[in-house]
Amino acid sequence: MSLHTLDFIVIGIYALIVAGLGIAVSRRQKNTEEYFTGGRSIPGWVVSFTLMGTIIGTGTFVGHPGTSFQKGLIFVVPHLILPFVLLLVAKFIVPFYRRVVRMSAYEYIGQRFGLGGRLYTSFGFLGDRLFDIGVTLFTTAIAINVLTGWELRTVIVGVALFTAAYTMFGGIKAVVWTDVVQGTVLILGGSFVLIRLLFAPEAGAPFAVVGEAWRGGRMTLGSWDFSWASLFDTTTTTTWLFTLTAAIQWCRRYVTDQHLVQRYLLARTDAEASRAAISGALICVPVFFTFMFIGACFYGFFSLAKIQPPELGDSIMPYFMINYLPAGVLGLVSAAILAAAMSTVSSDLTSVATVVTTDYFSLLLPNSPERSRLLFGRIMVGVGGLLAAGSAILLIPDKGAAPVMERAITIAAILSGGTLGLFCLGFLTRRATRRGCYIGMACCLLFTAWAVATEPKHHLVDLGINFEMNPILIGVFGHLVLFITGYVSSRLFGGWRPENVDRLTFRSHAQQASKTG
Repeated sequence: MSLHTLDFIVIGIYALIVAGLGIAVSRRQKNTEEYFTGGRSIPGWVVSFTLMGTIIGTGTFVGHPGTSFQKGLIFVVPHLILPFVLLLVAKFIVPFYRRVVRMSAYEYIGQRFGLGGRLYTSFGFLGDRLFDIGVTLFTTAIAINVLTGWELRTVIVGVALFTAAYTMFGGIKAVVWTDVVQGTVLILGGSFVLIRLLFAPEAGAPFAVVGEAWRGGRMTLGSWDFSWASLFDTTTTTTWLFTLTAAIQWCRRYVTDQHLVQRYLLARTDAEASRAAISGALICVPVFFTFMFIGACFYGFFSLAKIQPPELGDSIMPYFMINYLPAGVLGLVSAAILAAAMSTVSSDLTSVATVVTTDYFSLLLPNSPERSRLLFGRIMVGVGGLLAAGSAILLIPDKGAAPVMERAITIAAILSGGTLGLFCLGFLTRRATRRGCYIGMACCLLFTAWAVATEPKHHLVDLGINFEMNPILIGVFGHLVLFITGYVSSRLFGGWRPENVDRLTFRSHAQQASKTG
């Protein structure tokens, strides 16, 4: 089976709406502040949608069902951590960034520790984002390949170029307003798939797939083995270990990642931005759970229907779509996959362009006219799209490997380079110095290089003393190494601190938050 004419019409209408929105707002971009932050004039409810679109990509739509189909609801508990993280972020981090930075999150690191820290964190972010966009494009290509038979490289390049085009011309306003459309399409698409599963005639009775998934062990939350040995188990990652890693990852992303910090800067007021952060998380959690639940129901559906699907893992969602959804609905759900991809990719490309323009171009050419910076920012959106497409194409040989979501979590943790530890070093203590920051960064890089080279799954080299723990912990330890060595070095060796250090630490902003809260 394949997409019908009606399905292509539905997808075409969606693409025209997205392109039209991008063109409609493109004429209003006069400077980089308008282009990258929308002049801080975006309504709070729109910011909520764009936060959801930034976090929920094709990895959620395709990757989560693939993982839960095979392993159960192992990602449920880690995602329940998100609202608690966002409560703290909304209270302290959102107003902090809105007062301290203009466009880039790494401006803060520059003010606190100098240029070296700013370049370190911004460079790590760029590597992480380009890889993450590649993962999004890759999972999208897998789905579209199953639906249409189109070659993976063609899909990757096509989605990357289309998304980069409307983002390049429309800037952040095009991104956030298309996120509203894309978020709506994504939720509708997931809802149609879930309804089809719950009332599947192939299962014999309504909701029968849920009971079958339960009996098949797909409604479990994973292994809760809490032991020292579980830290060294590289074949099974326990739920509590996923939860620990997720808590650190949520903190890192919502506290230090430009593609999320940039959303805090869009709203008109601090209060609107904080409410948007919380409501965005509250939207994300049920969406996450829905797609994990869909994957578990896939198991129940195929088990009751006595069908062995030829495609497993990340291809299970498109396989179900192409074989069991009617024309028109199939087009809408296909558009939802594209919406999930494009909302994430457009947000990431905007943040990449913001960082390159603000943290590199503007520093190298401080007297450059605003028009040149705006043009450079647009060009960087296109360049970022091409680089991300390249990283996605490099993933194609691994198509049959472990579910992409599990690999992405580990690699993203490694690429983060201890940025959360560096932020905490500057934000939580007045005593941290530039010298301590540099020593901490060096120790973090050395630790990460050693751990990646000697970790047990790939074991590139044997140094006698190797990293024998689950590789998912490398990123967690990286943040701790940077924070601890940076703080101890600051106390031992001293060094430069900004004169206005109190304005750049937790103390003053906690006081400000208590006054306004």
